[in-house]
Amino acid sequence: MIKLAANLSLLFSEDPFMDRFAKAAAFGFKGVEILSPYQWPAEDIADALKEHSLTQVLINSAAGNTKNGERGRAAVPGMETAFWDDIQQAIEYANILNCSQIHVMAGVLKSPEDWDTARLAFVSNLERAAPIAAKHGINLLIEPINDKRDIPGYFLTKIPVARDIITELSHDNIRLQFDFYHAQVMQGDLTTLVLENIDITSHFQISNLPGRCEPSQGEINYPHLFQLLESLDYNNWVGCEYRPSKDTAETLEWAGAYGINNPTTS
Repeated sequence: MIKLAANLSLLFSEDPFMDRFAKAAAFGFKGVEILSPYQWPAEDIADALKEHSLTQVLINSAAGNTKNGERGRAAVPGMETAFWDDIQQAIEYANILNCSQIHVMAGVLKSPEDWDTARLAFVSNLERAAPIAAKHGINLLIEPINDKRDIPGYFLTKIPVARDIITELSHDNIRLQFDFYHAQVMQGDLTTLVLENIDITSHFQISNLPGRCEPSQGEINYPHLFQLLESLDYNNWVGCEYRPSKDTAETLEWAGAYGINNPTTS
């Protein structure tokens, strides 16, 4: 069966962040992911995970100064020192949270003409970070993110490009984070993308179009995709990284088939 993880940066936002762990557990989630945990002490998050018997599935490396447009620094030439600080911080948090996956945020290009230089920086930074992460049993994930709607100028936008980078680096712990929403915006043909890239994928994320909304509404056929993943014996996590269009509880009805139920109605 598909294993769903609640993205606590987006779901249950009706509640204060530290209260969302209890909420996720009450609905039957066994795993959670957090986009940026660094504003809370790692020990506090670890205590919440333990209290509610939750697995920390994924964290991101720091986005940087988002007010200045930063969305990670791994592919930003000249920011190598800042990236190294980011990845060390992420590994420290991952160790405390017993989390085995870090999404390495690539960053935004100042100009499309910088892409080749940014790729060199990205590969070099990942090459340096991968052995350190491996010593801690951590996978570094790279995620194509659409630059049409969500993050204009983002360096890594398409899955075939991510595959080329993963193949070039040839580290077992550098893997693909496959977000169906971003892939649909940039490419479509999701079934083919899954079939061609399941071998390098360690994490999927779900939301729907338009609006990055709950999976139960919109143009992506998630029942089909979940059946596909099950047929391929995918047994890692699927992160619910969507923006609820209404109260989170009202957007989880679809997830009952995967062990997620509203505790007030079940």
